[in-house]
Amino acid sequence: MNTAFVALGANLGDPAATVRAAFAALSNLSESRIVHSSSLYRTAPVGITEQPAFINAVAQLETTLAPEALLDALFDIELRFGRIRADKNGPRTLDLDLLLYDDQFLELPRLTLPHPRLHLRAFVLCPLAEIAPHLSIPGRGTVAAWLPAVANQDFVKL
Repeated sequence: MNTAFVALGANLGDPAATVRAAFAALSNLSESRIVHSSSLYRTAPVGITEQPAFINAVAQLETTLAPEALLDALFDIELRFGRIRADKNGPRTLDLDLLLYDDQFLELPRLTLPHPRLHLRAFVLCPLAEIAPHLSIPGRGTVAAWLPAVANQDFVKL
């Protein structure tokens, strides 16, 4: 089994209900199971700031799916939730990002592992720290060591 971490986020409709439903969808992925899931967090938008706040969370999965197959499965879940990829950092019904896959470094046109900005975003680090504070981000150090870098970003645990 491989260990993967997935970020969940939404800010359209009822985002808290969407993220909870997305956890359920993740639990039904073939060849995968959720090992841990974080609490929900309300976070300020990054990039395009004139939009509703986000609800974010992180799930830890055990999976036999390869990284790209897992990414395809995540995109399929997003589509089922009505995701339209329009504006980068814009509003969305559901966003699922593959953050880490074991300790792999991967640089593909549609997938970079570890996720290139996960250590700079409170909406990822805070829920990740809740379920895996001592997790090492390959090439960066531990999740806990990066928390001070995002302390000035708006987030509230729900």
